[in-house]
Amino acid sequence: MADNRLNVDEKHKWKLEDIYASDEDFEAELMQLEEMLKDIPGIRETLTDSPETLAKAFRQTEAMEHIAARLFVYARMRRDEDNTVAKYQAMTQQAIDINVKLASALAFMNPALLKLKKKTLKEYIDAGHLAAQDHPEETKEWKKLKKHGFTKHSLEVFKDFDFNLEELLRSKPHVLSTKEERLLAMAGEITGAPKDIFTMLNNADLNFGTIQNEYGQEAKLTQGNYILFMQSIHREVRQRAYDKLYDTYKEFINTISTTYAASVRKDSFIARATKFPHAIERALFSDNVPVRLYDNLISIIHENLDIMYRYVALRKQVLGVDQLHMYDVYVPLVPGQTRHYSYDEAVKLVKEGLGPLGDEYQKLLNQAVSDRWIDVEETPGKTSGAYSWGVYGVHPYVLLNHRGDLDSVFTIAHELGHAMHTYFSNLYQPEAKADYAIFVAEVASTVNEILLTKHLLSTVTDRDERLHVLNHYLDQFRTTVVRQTMFAEFEQMTHADSENGLPLTYETLSEMYGDLNALYYGPEMARDDRIIYEWARIPHFYTAFYVYKYATGFSCAVQIANDICSGRKGAVEDYLKFLSSGGSNYPLELLKIAGVHLADGEPIRACMKEFSETLTSFKDLLLG
Repeated sequence: MADNRLNVDEKHKWKLEDIYASDEDFEAELMQLEEMLKDIPGIRETLTDSPETLAKAFRQTEAMEHIAARLFVYARMRRDEDNTVAKYQAMTQQAIDINVKLASALAFMNPALLKLKKKTLKEYIDAGHLAAQDHPEETKEWKKLKKHGFTKHSLEVFKDFDFNLEELLRSKPHVLSTKEERLLAMAGEITGAPKDIFTMLNNADLNFGTIQNEYGQEAKLTQGNYILFMQSIHREVRQRAYDKLYDTYKEFINTISTTYAASVRKDSFIARATKFPHAIERALFSDNVPVRLYDNLISIIHENLDIMYRYVALRKQVLGVDQLHMYDVYVPLVPGQTRHYSYDEAVKLVKEGLGPLGDEYQKLLNQAVSDRWIDVEETPGKTSGAYSWGVYGVHPYVLLNHRGDLDSVFTIAHELGHAMHTYFSNLYQPEAKADYAIFVAEVASTVNEILLTKHLLSTVTDRDERLHVLNHYLDQFRTTVVRQTMFAEFEQMTHADSENGLPLTYETLSEMYGDLNALYYGPEMARDDRIIYEWARIPHFYTAFYVYKYATGFSCAVQIANDICSGRKGAVEDYLKFLSSGGSNYPLELLKIAGVHLADGEPIRACMKEFSETLTSFKDLLLG
C-alpha cells in the first residue's frame, strides 16, 4: 500500500481527464444541464403529438441523461480516489442531486407513452425495425409510415429506441392507472422498510463481541473479519467465531424473522398489485425469464448433489476430522500461498490467459494499461475492493487495490472482463441499447477468470501452485453455483409458503433452511443447531429472486470458455458478438449469440460436470 496517492506512479493511476479535462469542465456541464432541464415542460407538452415530436424528445432526454451520467461517474470516481476529500464529496452530492432532479422531471414519459394505443406503439416499433433494413425508403411500409407523419429522422431515432418501446409495450398489462401507480409509488418508503430495517440492524446495531484468537488474545468479531476467522488453520478459533456470530443472530431472531416475513409479504403484495400471479413471475419479468428456468436450475443441481457430497467428503478427509462442521468449510485445503505477483507480472499473466480471445481483445487489453484505464494501488482513503465502471462515449475504467496474491490476478481478469464487455457494447450499440442486464453482466467477467484458470492449469508445473488454482476454481463452483442455488430454493419456498397462507416464523424459517443446508451439503456434514439461523444474515434475501443469476451466469461462462478452449468453430467470433450486443435484446436471446441455450438447462449440467472433473483433478494431485 502506497502511503500517499502523490507517490503512486502516474501509469498506475486512471486518467479521469478523458471524461472531464478539469473540475471546471464538470462545473460548466453541471450548469449546462440545469439550463437543459428548462426544456422539459415543452417536451412534456408535445411528447406524443407526432412521431417527429416523440423522436425529438427521445434525443433531447438522451442528451440530458448522458450528461447526468457523466457528472455522477466523474465525481464519484474522483471521490473513490480518496473518500476524505471534501471537494469530491460535495461534487458527488451535486451529481446525485441533479440526477434525482432529472429523473423526477422525466417521470412523466413512460406513463404518457403507455397511454398511447397499442397499435400506435407497435407502429413506432415497426418503424425502428424498418430503419434497420437496407434502403427502407424503397419499401411499401415506408410509404405508409410517411402518411402517418414519419420522417427519415424519426425512423433513425426509433431504430435506436425500438427495443425500449418493445419492453414498454410488453409491460403495458402490468401498468396501473395513474392514481394507482401514484399510490404504489407513495408506498415505496413503506415497502422498502423491511430491507432498511434489516440493513440497519445488520450493519449498525448487531454487536458480535470478541473471541479469543490463535494467540490467546481477545479480538473483536465483525461482519468484515468473520470470514478471516473462518479461514484460520486453528479449528477452535473457527468454532468460536462461528458460535459467537450465530448466537448473536439467534438473540435477535424474532425481530429478523418478522422483518423477513414482512419483506416476503411485500413482494407478494406488489406482484398482485401489478397483476402478476406470484412474486417470482414479477421478479423474473424484467429479464423475460420463464419460471421454468428457475425450476430447472434447482432440479439440475439436485440431480448433481453427489458431486457436492464428494467435495464435502474430501474436505473431511483432508482436514482429518471425525465430524465435519460448517465452520470447517472455508479453511483452505492447501498450504498458504507465498508467491507474490507484481502488477506488471499479474497483467502479463492475464494477457496470456486471455490469448484465445484473439488479437483485437489483446490490443484492447494493452490499451487499457497504456492509456490508463486502470487505477492500481491501494492508498489511504481510496475505495476498497474492485470494480469496472464508466460512461457512454468514453472508454471504461477499472478500480483495483492490487495486493499481489493469486486472487488479485483473478480480480484483474474479472474486472477487465466487465470493462471489455462495456467497451464492445458501447462501440457497437447506440446509447439507448448499450447498457446490459445484470443477468449477463457476470458472464464476461467469469469467462475471463475461467480462461485464466485453464491457462494456468496448462502451464504451471509447481504442485502447490496448481493446487491453489484448482482450489480457487472449486470454491467458485461451491459458492457461486451450489450455494447460490440453495439460497434461490429457500426464497422460492418462503414465498410459496407465504402465498399459500402459511406463517413464516423463526421456527419454520430455520427448520426450512436447516433441511436445505443438510440436503445441499450431504451426509458427511454434521448438523448443528446454529447453521439453521444462517438465513437471518443474508442481505440478498431482501432483493428476492436475484441470487439465481450468479449460478446461471457462472454456468454460461463455463460453456463459453470451454467452447473457446476446445476450438469450436466460430466460438470466439460468437462470443465477441455477444459482448457487442449490449442490451439490444433480452438476456436469453443475447446468450444464444454466444451459442448458449440456457432455457434447456444444458449449460448447468455441463457446469456441474466441470465441477466433478475439477474435483477429481484436485483430489488426485492432493492425495496422489
